[in-house]
Amino acid sequence: MTIRALPNGLSSPEALSEALRAAFYLADDGIATAAFLSLALGKPLLLEGAPGVGKTEAAKALAGILGRQLIRLQCFEGIDANAALYEWNYPRQMLAIRQAREGESADLYRDDFLIERPMLSALRRPESTVLLIDEIDRSDHEFEAFLLEFLSDFSISIPERGTLRAAERPVVILTSNRTRDLHEALRRRCIYHYIAYPDPAREAAIIMLRSSAVAEQTARAVVQAVGLLRQEPLTKPPGVAEAVDWAEAATALARTGAAWPDAFRRSIGAALKDEEDLAFLRPRLDSLIAAVAA
Repeated sequence: MTIRALPNGLSSPEALSEALRAAFYLADDGIATAAFLSLALGKPLLLEGAPGVGKTEAAKALAGILGRQLIRLQCFEGIDANAALYEWNYPRQMLAIRQAREGESADLYRDDFLIERPMLSALRRPESTVLLIDEIDRSDHEFEAFLLEFLSDFSISIPERGTLRAAERPVVILTSNRTRDLHEALRRRCIYHYIAYPDPAREAAIIMLRSSAVAEQTARAVVQAVGLLRQEPLTKPPGVAEAVDWAEAATALARTGAAWPDAFRRSIGAALKDEEDLAFLRPRLDSLIAAVAA
């Protein structure tokens, strides 16, 4: 396997980490190393972790520092090749048939009849795109099997056109919330990294990096609060994105004159977004917020 030279001076995991920080993404050594190896070896990057830990944001930041367009394929139950790869424009094909002169046959499989979906777009323009296959665990096993050819050879088969191969290995990032196990064959094709919730100091640093309006004391209080919330049996525990939102929301309310405990309490909807979770915590919410806002 050829080791590729990386652009923009991204010569090491440390250099990549610094570039990501400049793009407002605070990467630890693990994710910086995994992303560097993915780029250097030309292998897909598989990021797993709980919702809200920064998997999709990592893909966005990587596309930004590489100066490439991010093409996002959002997976869902029942997704198939037509949604991910391509479709034929049947109305235009039918019009071409009607417009063809008598005795002539229309070429129905030209490029202008082909509707590109995310995977085909990335395959055709690998030098200028980053393909994000988001929440692959939401798809079914059939779609996962369909991906294997693409992730192995970066090629696809179109019956009417033959096999198309990328001129170079595209940058591909897959994310999974671990709602189901992924097939071992898919994992073998990827560089893997699991993103855990950051430690309190790092999470506070992320909040302040993403929002300059939030004071360090506020960031630390929010991190302490979400840390306690994540220990509860919640349907939707707050992720890093929710921690940032909560810190910003509480800061905005405090600027209107609200006291800090009240600002935290009134902005709880930025962190908890499920009525059952709110009902479960409501009896203890005041004491929790009072403790962290002190």
